[in-house]
Amino acid sequence: MINPTHFDLQSLRIFLLVAQTGSLTKAADKACMTLSALSKRIGELERTVDCALFVRMPRGLELTPAGQELVHHARGVLDTVNRMANDMSDFAIGVRGHVRLWANTSAIIEFLPGDLASFLKVQPLVRISLEEKLSEEIVTALVDGEADLGIFADNVASHGIEKFLYQRDNLVVLVPPQHPLASQAEVQFADTLGYDFVGLSHGTSLLQRMTDASATLDKALRLRIQVRSFDAICRMIEAGLGIGVLPDRAVRPELLGAGLRAVRLMDSWASRTLWLGVKSEAALLPEAVKLLTHLRHTDPVEQAHDGSVHAADMHGL
Repeated sequence: MINPTHFDLQSLRIFLLVAQTGSLTKAADKACMTLSALSKRIGELERTVDCALFVRMPRGLELTPAGQELVHHARGVLDTVNRMANDMSDFAIGVRGHVRLWANTSAIIEFLPGDLASFLKVQPLVRISLEEKLSEEIVTALVDGEADLGIFADNVASHGIEKFLYQRDNLVVLVPPQHPLASQAEVQFADTLGYDFVGLSHGTSLLQRMTDASATLDKALRLRIQVRSFDAICRMIEAGLGIGVLPDRAVRPELLGAGLRAVRLMDSWASRTLWLGVKSEAALLPEAVKLLTHLRHTDPVEQAHDGSVHAADMHGL
């Protein structure tokens, strides 16, 4: 049985350098160490795990199966230690609290930059870790306690969490200037389904909304290209590779200035709600409560708990 106390962080860092470069000499240069000192570290690590980590080849070193497995674990250990050091550094410089916020692409592109900037202006000692995730992943993270706050689309199930109105947005069809739809101010989604689409990757709430709508109309959604971001959709449309559905605020003004047209979607599901969710407001730490209060939209349609049927939940379902 290998004693876990025999591992040291510096040897793991050096091991990853050798694995990355495939050369003891190059790794020694990067680590600002002598070749003999670095070789000694690798030798000690191999004795600790009681097996070879590298095989000498004509053009350098290659990882053994044991070495490949250790790369995976070493990266995880060092990532965890780095996060721990960052968190402890926050306390050293006076940061008061850490909030884990997960949000979907629409929220990050359209609303969060300004909202977080205004929050941190009045709460500069709160640290926010923001992660961009799919809406379904965000709900799961809230339930499992991986995220303190989450912002997600209204067409995903959200059992087991409390949710509040964050923002609403509207979807548009972005088309090239010479497209047959470019002359229209608004359009039904059914009238777009004869054209090729540029869409987001599978698993996104926006693509699911479009897929559900086309299925309701008993028509196929002709996805020509799928990409991972709104900006990539815009670039593909700009190149004439299809049309796309995006939130109106995600369409950059310079694209419209260059001749692309944003045509309003008339379908009811094109008016979306973005929810702000927590597992339990009562269980939040004070800094998370402050952010929740800042982000909550003051609207007559205020709060919805699971188990209730809310009109805004029907959009896109």
